[in-house]
Amino acid sequence: MSKKNEVDRLEDNLQLLKLNCIKEQYRAAADKAARQNWDHLGYLARLVQAETDARHDRSIHRRVRMARFPSIKTMDHFDWTWPTRINRPAIQNLFRLGFMENKANIIILGGVGLGKSHIATALGYSACLKKYPVLFTTTIDVINTLSAAQAAQKLKAELKKYVSPELLILDELGYLPIDKRGADLLFQIISQRYERKSTIITTNRAFKKWPEVFNNDSTLTSAMLDRLLHHAETILIEGKSYRMKDQVQEH
Repeated sequence: MSKKNEVDRLEDNLQLLKLNCIKEQYRAAADKAARQNWDHLGYLARLVQAETDARHDRSIHRRVRMARFPSIKTMDHFDWTWPTRINRPAIQNLFRLGFMENKANIIILGGVGLGKSHIATALGYSACLKKYPVLFTTTIDVINTLSAAQAAQKLKAELKKYVSPELLILDELGYLPIDKRGADLLFQIISQRYERKSTIITTNRAFKKWPEVFNNDSTLTSAMLDRLLHHAETILIEGKSYRMKDQVQEH
C-alpha cells in the first residue's frame, strides 16, 4: 500500500471513529515529535490527550448551552461590598457544590438588584464545569410552559424537562402572583425533585409572604416549603438595588 493510500485510510478511519481532533493534529504532532525526539508512545499519548481535552471542552460548551443561562456569570467581579448584609463565606462555600452531592436546595432571598440571579447563574455555571446537567429558567416561564403543555395533553413530557436536570434554577419566584393551576404545576416539580435533585430558587419574598404568591393557598404553600426547606440552605441578602447604585450615591 502506498503512503498516500495509508494516509487516506488513516484519515477515513479517524473520521469514522469521530476522532476529529486527532485527525486535525496528527500531522503537526508528527512533525513536532520528529523535531523533539518523542517516542511512539509519547506521540500517541499527546494525540489522545488532545482528543480528550477537545471532547471535554465540547461537553462543557454543550452543557452551558443546554442550561440556557441568560448570560454567563462568575463571582470574579461580584461587588461584595454593596449589600448591607451578605454572608460571603457561606456563598463561597456553595461553590464547592457539596449541596448537589447531598441533593439539597438553595434559597437566595433578597430585594431586587442585589445579585441573587448573578449568584444563582454563577453556581449553575460552576455545576456545568463539573459536568452536571443544569437548567436555568424563570418561575413564570416554567408555569406558562407547563400550562400550555397541560392544555395540549403533553404535561408529562414537559415536566420531565424540569425534573431531570441535576440542578434546576428557578429565578424570580414571587415577582408575579401565581394562580392555583400554576401553583399546582410548580408543586409537581418540587415534589418530584425532592431528595433526588438540587434546586436553586431566587426570591424577593420572605417565606411568611409566600402564601400571597400562591393564590393565598396556605396548605399548598406549606407543603411546598416543607419539601424545599427540608434539605436546604437559605442565603439572605439585604441592601439597596445595585442597578440603582449610581443614583443612590449621587444623593
